Amino acid sequence: MFGDGAMLPILHVDMNAFYASCHQAKDPSLKGKPILVAGDPKKRTGIILTASYEARKYGVKTAMPNWQARKLCPQAIFVEPDYELYVRTSQKVMEILGRFTPLVEVFSIDEAWLDVTGCERLFGDSVTIAHKIQAAIRSELDLLCSIGVSSNKLLAKMASDLKKPDAVTVLPPEDVPKLIWPLPVDELFGVGRRMAEHLSHMNIKTIGDLARVPQGLLGKAFGLNGRYLHLWANGIDTSPVDPHAMDEAKSMGHSVTLPKDITSYDEAETVLLSLSEQVGRRVRRENYMGRTVTITLRDNSFCTITRSATISYTNSTEDIYNLAKKLLYSNWDGKTPLRLLGVSLSQLVKEFEQVSLFDTDEKKKKLNKVMDEIKDRFGDGVIFRAKLLDDEKLNRRKLGKSDNNAPTLKGIKTMK
Repeated sequence: MFGDGAMLPILHVDMNAFYASCHQAKDPSLKGKPILVAGDPKKRTGIILTASYEARKYGVKTAMPNWQARKLCPQAIFVEPDYELYVRTSQKVMEILGRFTPLVEVFSIDEAWLDVTGCERLFGDSVTIAHKIQAAIRSELDLLCSIGVSSNKLLAKMASDLKKPDAVTVLPPEDVPKLIWPLPVDELFGVGRRMAEHLSHMNIKTIGDLARVPQGLLGKAFGLNGRYLHLWANGIDTSPVDPHAMDEAKSMGHSVTLPKDITSYDEAETVLLSLSEQVGRRVRRENYMGRTVTITLRDNSFCTITRSATISYTNSTEDIYNLAKKLLYSNWDGKTPLRLLGVSLSQLVKEFEQVSLFDTDEKKKKLNKVMDEIKDRFGDGVIFRAKLLDDEKLNRRKLGKSDNNAPTLKGIKTMK
């Protein structure tokens, strides 16, 4: 543990090997054993979602193929993922954090920031509070966590990563050059793989290298992101702990009022797919997953109904569309003229992992990612799923555009 946390009011709580630990807490017979949570454990081609610390000692890592993990750790116990268990446990963790301060910002299913300013009289200084949080989570949920303590959210997050598992690490701003600058640049919070590659081409290998580059040069190379990179590399972050950061993301949806009423399932399906595409893309962009799909139907007499159904957590366009289509067929006769259709995804949580549960999910995720990247770069009109091109006139009007304003379909690539 480094330094004194008396004047460092920001905490970052990071649950250790969360998925695997949830299974070990639920089934004590798994404790102390190498546990691998894997997408489709029966398949050699599945991948590891997370590994317990007992399994990590053998070199098993997240996203590693099942066959490779078995080779490294033959005695490992494979378990299927249980998202309902993870969500329930996460909610209990956040409830514990809320006992110490109302300023809790949920970052993901297993991470959160706390601002404990003014809580000293009740619970002690920030380091004491961190240890009390660890003790409460351990005794009530039988789980371990690492906690970073610092002056801002960025450094608290970096601190929690410095030592795992079951650690409290204090990172004063003055220790950034000594403890943070020697780290590889891709370990800076906010720097992804692609950005790290760009920085490497500029001979920026460590966080210290990045900190020493003039802000103007980074701004010229990366725009606003470059200026933020310079601040972050120097340990500067002014963003507050916001308990309401996720409030506006309880649901995401899109609807369209059609210039011509729809009177067939084929037409309605095409519009639903377009709306599902927009919802899925938006949810993925914000790194959310949801489990309740809702459709809105309004006929030509302005009678409106909404119907919902729940599935496993997803952000896949295909999953959203398939459930929306099922709701459509269950609640519309295919004849009554429809004036408006809407699709939304709710019960949102931050995406669990950057890997998928099953091989088919991985294929869907890659397809969605490719389509998102193409549309982000070249615009919405450059690529459509084949279903959206079945009716050229409908494709032109599905988003409320007139035929005169519609993009030409000639030469547009399709993806099935």
